[in-house]
Amino acid sequence: MNIIEKLAQEFSVKLSQVENTVQLIDEGNTIPFIARYRKEVTGDLSDVTLRDMDERLTYLRNLEGRKEEVLRLIQEQGKLTEDLQAAIEKAEVLQRVEDLYKPYKQKKATRASKAREKGLEPLALIFYEQKLEEGAMADLAAPYIDEEKGVETAEQAIQGALDIIAEMVADHPELTAMVREKTQKSGLMATEAVDSEEKTVYDMYYGHQESLAKIPNHRVLAINRGEKEKKLKVKVVAPIEELQQLLEKEVITNERSIFTEKLRETIIDAYKRLMAPSMEREMRNLLTERAELDAVKVFAKNTEKLLMVPPVKGTRIISIDPGYRTGCKVAVLNETGKLLAYTTVYPTEPRKDVKGTEAVLKKLIDKHQINTIVIGNGTASRETEEVVAEFLNKNDYDIQYTIVNEAGASVYSASKLATEEYPDLDVTTRGAMSLGRRLQDPLAELVKISPKSIGVGQYQHDIDQNLLDGALTNVVEDCVNRVGVDLNTASPSLLSYIAGINGSIAKNIVAYREEIGQFSSRRELLKVAKLGEKTYKQCAGFMRITEGKNPLDSTSVHPESYEAANLVLAKLGIEGEQIRQGGVQDIEEKICQVYPTVKKAAKVEPGTKGLAALAVLKETKKEDPKKGLSKSLEKLAEEAGIGVLTLKDIVDEIKKPARDPREDAPAVVFRNDVRSFEDLKAGMELMGTVRNVVDFGAFVDIGVKNDGLVHISEISNKFIKHPMDAVSVGDTVKVRILGVDHQRQKISLTMKI
Repeated sequence: MNIIEKLAQEFSVKLSQVENTVQLIDEGNTIPFIARYRKEVTGDLSDVTLRDMDERLTYLRNLEGRKEEVLRLIQEQGKLTEDLQAAIEKAEVLQRVEDLYKPYKQKKATRASKAREKGLEPLALIFYEQKLEEGAMADLAAPYIDEEKGVETAEQAIQGALDIIAEMVADHPELTAMVREKTQKSGLMATEAVDSEEKTVYDMYYGHQESLAKIPNHRVLAINRGEKEKKLKVKVVAPIEELQQLLEKEVITNERSIFTEKLRETIIDAYKRLMAPSMEREMRNLLTERAELDAVKVFAKNTEKLLMVPPVKGTRIISIDPGYRTGCKVAVLNETGKLLAYTTVYPTEPRKDVKGTEAVLKKLIDKHQINTIVIGNGTASRETEEVVAEFLNKNDYDIQYTIVNEAGASVYSASKLATEEYPDLDVTTRGAMSLGRRLQDPLAELVKISPKSIGVGQYQHDIDQNLLDGALTNVVEDCVNRVGVDLNTASPSLLSYIAGINGSIAKNIVAYREEIGQFSSRRELLKVAKLGEKTYKQCAGFMRITEGKNPLDSTSVHPESYEAANLVLAKLGIEGEQIRQGGVQDIEEKICQVYPTVKKAAKVEPGTKGLAALAVLKETKKEDPKKGLSKSLEKLAEEAGIGVLTLKDIVDEIKKPARDPREDAPAVVFRNDVRSFEDLKAGMELMGTVRNVVDFGAFVDIGVKNDGLVHISEISNKFIKHPMDAVSVGDTVKVRILGVDHQRQKISLTMKI
């Protein structure tokens, strides 16, 4: 298999794009670096495509490696034929390779292997060829009776031969593939209760059957969990009669042979004893793998949306981590997230000290010029919010408040990292600080915890943790590098996700910063322990220095392009200080002025006069501005000795230095009222924020403790395959209440308004 050609075909790109990308990956370049700074080389492939291609490249290389190993193992047995070798080399999936290898794979002692040891394989081949149409099987078996080998009768010899045939049928790669395909297409997943009298969350799966081909991924994971918790019994129901007929059609080649009836019995035995158990395991594994991959994609997409929520700048925050008996922990933060004060208030049961809480809030607001209050959405959130909302209504403060998702805050506050950052603070105060900082800069704060703890997926504890960890790490890495970091303020947690930087180097950067002082130049990174030229090339462009010696250090322009960037500035008459002062908004106009594009005058044919001639001349003056800029960029890029794509990135940075891509995301929704669950009624229309998106719908925060569910069927008037086709985490949406279940505290919503 030519892997390069295969990837080019699968991703619908040029061979050169794949060749160049694979070379860059093999050289050890990171995906963020390749995506951002090697656009000319890859043909501007996105980070998503590059990661998918890298993953597929690994699979195909593993496939080729497995093929070589299987060929070697079969060759060592002296059983490798030209046809078998061709079939293995042609295989495009690992499953096909394993099917072809199965007949030659060393097995533990089986009925067939014992029969082979007794010398019964030649007899089995006679039966399998089905040439004889007259005579008795016992007569054929007589020569194979050998008491020393444990074959005392003809019947034992016949049974041994049939055992060998059963294994031959079960191991046959084409028959296995046929059974697999039919089972996938027509099989059912059947579930029943371990105890039908017990009420569980798996009630809907008591006596439940569903097509293997159509069962949704989230139900596969739910069934797996129910089985793991010993609440459900699960089995695969295959179309046994159809499968047996298909096998008979392939195996029985001569209906008139004396072996036909025995072969029919053997086929049934081969399927039930050998094929069905392994096929059931395989079907369950395939469904689980499919469901896990989908769940990981959903989790990753949700995590990306959450990480890319725009920071709320300029906020001086009172952050409240709600609680009952131990009270609500309060942390006061300035605009940069520095802790100014902390305390505990008791607005909830059992103390319910509302007056004392209001007095503390008033004192902190007045002293620290607070403009925002943040409340965690966990235990006692609802009651705490009521007190805060009432307090703000009674006082003439220009203060807004919002609810922040607490998921993972307790994980961070009790972590080794939090202890190292704030050794003098208790766990609860660290948690309150984290909530406030999630509003100020979600990305910088959320990278401090495992992405799994953010809580924006489905069944995250039931899926392959290595698969989930890898996917989420990639998401965080892409988000951090897309945004970039301030080299002089970024935490080790944030720095560790920058391309080429590991945890050890991240700590060394901070240690250098604390010992020497702030970085004044990107080149200074090379003085950091263990950070060499190779790492510098990967990471430098994603590091920002706002007050450095070189204005370009505050942009995402890579140092390797500084010479070209300075030439561009000089050609356009732009001073470096203009970059520091917010960029050059009219840079495209400057480029077109310095590098004008001249359109060739239209030729007026002899004899053309009057209005006709005037029309031709007017057409000459028309020019597409975008086309004109494109030609101007080509001229400038040629002079600068760089590609047009690289030049466009430089121009974008000069125009708006270090632009934060999070600016395009929906803004945080602040509240000015509060509702109780009892206030909710069917038909009410409300604005809400999407908190989580799963296979079956979206959970929306509408201002009460529990999020409401918009089922996938209620998200859009148009058909959508997945809720993510219409909504994302962080979206502000208008919903109408369909129903309220007061007993189970559940809210059904619709977006079809």
